[in-house]
Amino acid sequence: MSTSAQTVLPAGSDHSAIPPILAEVVRSGFVEGRHRGSLVLLGADGSVEFALGDVSSPVFPRSSNKPMQATGVLRAGLDLAGERLAIAAASHSGEAFHLDLVRTMLSEHGLSAEDLQCPPDLPLDPAEAEAYLVSGSVRERVAMNCSGKHTAMLAVCALRGWPLDSYLDPGHPLQQLIHSVVEETAGEPVATVGTDGCGAPLMAISLTGLARAFRSFVLAQPGTAERRVADAMRAHPEYVAGTRRPDTWLMREIPGALSKMGAEAVQAVALPDGRALAFKVDDGATRSLGPILSRALTLMGVQAPVVDRIGRAPLLGGDREVGEIRAVF
Repeated sequence: MSTSAQTVLPAGSDHSAIPPILAEVVRSGFVEGRHRGSLVLLGADGSVEFALGDVSSPVFPRSSNKPMQATGVLRAGLDLAGERLAIAAASHSGEAFHLDLVRTMLSEHGLSAEDLQCPPDLPLDPAEAEAYLVSGSVRERVAMNCSGKHTAMLAVCALRGWPLDSYLDPGHPLQQLIHSVVEETAGEPVATVGTDGCGAPLMAISLTGLARAFRSFVLAQPGTAERRVADAMRAHPEYVAGTRRPDTWLMREIPGALSKMGAEAVQAVALPDGRALAFKVDDGATRSLGPILSRALTLMGVQAPVVDRIGRAPLLGGDREVGEIRAVF
């Protein structure tokens, strides 16, 4: 695998080095911007086969941690399956079927939207947000992309008799259990605990640990909490993301793939044979996710029309294409 002119930092190297360029913004043949970051690819045996930048220092995986959070909910005793389990691990787009399911789940567990502690928001998908506003709706907690996760967290707390008002406290029994799941699946200690955009505790691990965690989900034994989460996400990818989202496309079109993006340009993917990847773009530019993910999958030998589709990120000048965002590793 060629790394072009990028910096390859092996484990234990100087983490103060300038991160390598993962993608360029090219307009009218002129490079007008660059996105730096770090990326790791694991082989089927779990070894690091390819790395760019610093893949051993902790990052906040943001919503890429959601499969681990959903696993914690299952281990705590909530019996979720199918679409309900998929949306518990989701950053949903706020489409009507997402909002309907969240409301149904709240009702099923004797909860209401007022119990949610995620912030009021508009749908994540721009087209859905526009239609939502045109309909006269306003920001609400159910529309926030993490509302499925919060509903599942509240539901298991109600089941166990755990406090509902403090379910997002890092010291809460559920959050302590999720902390343990993150460490177990990543194969490393949580470096620090912050607060995610939705208000939930956010556990920092390395990109290598994140890739290992996703690998553990696809290789888990059937019936385990990890495998149940992976299977639900892969069977119902539209509930994990939305009808116009790359995570959905990948899980629908690449058999056995598990994919979850996170805010600030984080992405993790595992393939059914145990190969896995994780990367983060330092400036948080999600516009570069598709080209970088497409290139990483290509380096892993994945060939499918969806890989090319995800990799296309054209730049427009007026109403015509005048450039692109392209991976450069």
